Amino acid sequence: MTLTEREQALIQLIKENPFMQQQEMAEKLEMSRPALANLISGLVKKGKIIGRAYVLPKENKIICIGGANMDRKLHLKGQVQMGTSNPVTSTESVGGVARNIAENLGRLGHQVSLLTTAGKDSDWQAIVAASNAFIHLEEVEQLEQCSTGSYTAIMDEQGELVMATANMDVYDALTPQILMKHEHVLSTAPAIIVDLNCPKETVDYIQQFAVTREVPLIIVPVSSPKMNRMPTTLEGVTWFICNTDEAETLTNRTITSEADYLQAIQEIAQMGVENVVITAGAKGVYAANKNLMPTHFEARAANQIEDVTGAGDAFVSAVVHAWLEKYTFEQTIQAGLINAKNTLESKFTVRPELTKQSLEQELED
Repeated sequence: MTLTEREQALIQLIKENPFMQQQEMAEKLEMSRPALANLISGLVKKGKIIGRAYVLPKENKIICIGGANMDRKLHLKGQVQMGTSNPVTSTESVGGVARNIAENLGRLGHQVSLLTTAGKDSDWQAIVAASNAFIHLEEVEQLEQCSTGSYTAIMDEQGELVMATANMDVYDALTPQILMKHEHVLSTAPAIIVDLNCPKETVDYIQQFAVTREVPLIIVPVSSPKMNRMPTTLEGVTWFICNTDEAETLTNRTITSEADYLQAIQEIAQMGVENVVITAGAKGVYAANKNLMPTHFEARAANQIEDVTGAGDAFVSAVVHAWLEKYTFEQTIQAGLINAKNTLESKFTVRPELTKQSLEQELED
């Protein structure tokens, strides 16, 4: 349940001084003491306050910041005819990089919270229905004047993309001011994951927050055009995971050969990040950290590709999970490759059979 501005302000006061008297709280919030008592009672019922000294519970939830969309695919029947109506079949599913990563991590047994902006519309209700079993949604800011993010792809009979549209204006409102309301949750997170659907000022803010509060930060680009939202340096970034196109944009070089990948990894590592990964599809991934030279890891070949959607998010999620579980670096990358491979074989963006135990078994096998 989303907290009101008054509730958020009260939690901030309690965070600063858990033993503050109610009268002083009421004066600071410019409200009556009975009204304050009702506010406190409501927060106790919501589990946001515990104990007589108004002690805030430790949140300890992974925070995923960024996109949560409705994805629609329209499949043409016959050849496309411009300027007129075309018969299609259609499918829709929930998506968004941050949301997909959050669901993967929720299925892997982690407490995860999504921090994003959304509309007050039927698309958001559909996302809630598909997500709330695995993701905490209390930190979502719903906005009256915006539509929930959506992506629509028009495919020909061979499955090739003819045209796509993206309505992502809602994320322009995902500003540092929104994040500041949730600093008490961000500061207790075991990790913060941010995708580049966020404005650049928001990415910069969360990088500085992570450095100041010493919270591990994972940055995940969403496309080459949005690489201009990257921070100037990667100081304080724990993991940076991108694909080949995004790495080319960041390093301003063409990447085709293994030598190119290894050079690009080295250049990105020199920007200050602790762990860096470039995914290369069927070529596998290239990865390095401060203790490991750039290394190539072979891809896990899918038996049959059902849908490529979500495979990259599955890789990121399993890498974060394995890292939090203190796997070795090689095991961490292998966990990502296995989850990506099994997601490619699934018709679902996030495979429903995924659990911590199933991933461990897949690693053993």
